[in-house]
Amino acid sequence: MVDQSTDPSPALVTVSNVKKYFPVNSRGILQRNAQYVRAVDDVSFTIKRGETLGLVGESGSGKSTLGRCIVQLHKQTEGQIKFDGVELSTLGNKEMRTMRRRINMIFQDPYSSLSPRMTAGGIIGEPIEIHKLTGSSAEVRDRVEELLRIVGLNPYMADRYPHEFSGGQRQRIGIARAIAAEPEFIVADEPVSALDVSIQAQVINLMQDLQERFNLTYLLIAHDLSVVRHISDRVAVMYLGKLMEIAPCDDLYETPLHPYTQALLSAVPVPDPKVELEREHIVLQGDIPSPISPPSGCVFHTRCPIAVAECAMTVPPLREVAPGHMTACLRVGPDAI
Repeated sequence: MVDQSTDPSPALVTVSNVKKYFPVNSRGILQRNAQYVRAVDDVSFTIKRGETLGLVGESGSGKSTLGRCIVQLHKQTEGQIKFDGVELSTLGNKEMRTMRRRINMIFQDPYSSLSPRMTAGGIIGEPIEIHKLTGSSAEVRDRVEELLRIVGLNPYMADRYPHEFSGGQRQRIGIARAIAAEPEFIVADEPVSALDVSIQAQVINLMQDLQERFNLTYLLIAHDLSVVRHISDRVAVMYLGKLMEIAPCDDLYETPLHPYTQALLSAVPVPDPKVELEREHIVLQGDIPSPISPPSGCVFHTRCPIAVAECAMTVPPLREVAPGHMTACLRVGPDAI
């Protein structure tokens, strides 16, 4: 993992003012795109080489959409996404195909992300063949068997089909496929949320081992805050397409500054029953507003327990209020209102 305080290296991934709006067809004869779902709305952050950035938030906050924009499964509506200094949205299909050897993704659902018509060996070997990383089919087979061993599966399983594996085993196949082309950066979109709790820790530990072995950089998207804390160097919090807070992992969990982050962390159960009974639980009022028509000003002000009138009129900038700790709240920091 990266020591953010001493690492002078430039960012491997730079996300600058990224927006992703999806058109919504209005009812009527002409079916004009009168409205947009603002899935991601002006988000900026960086990820250093070898780092794990955790991205958390409620369902519908825009986490997965942002992850798909970064790997260019979605093209951003506005803003820039740079990988190692290269703006990805400007690349043609051939250039992006070459770049995909360096960037990959682990998907949430191990049941739907694997083709049922391909064997495990075919699934893992496909990126090796596409990027021409070996010279013969025998070498592909050897590499597939090696990758199966690396992710904790037996090589003889290469000829089995996805339905013959458990959920945890399928996700290991998905991870093997993701690292087959020897990438530098992986977006892991809820990689353990579909798995049994007993299997989740094994998969997270596997991801950590692979990161150390291959010097991988991760964007870990999750809603389970305990999983994020276990593996992340820094954590970013999203709400309704906006970035609310970003900070080193320990800082964010020990001293959350944004009221939304505080509410999320208060909902995480504590193993000690006595502590759990005595600690404060923040219950947010109302539901998440529609991303088609988000609130004015701070998008969180309609549910915020400390909001004032100014919060409904001013969009709070994401600003540093402590070393490495940034938050988007008018009520936090030395110049709070």
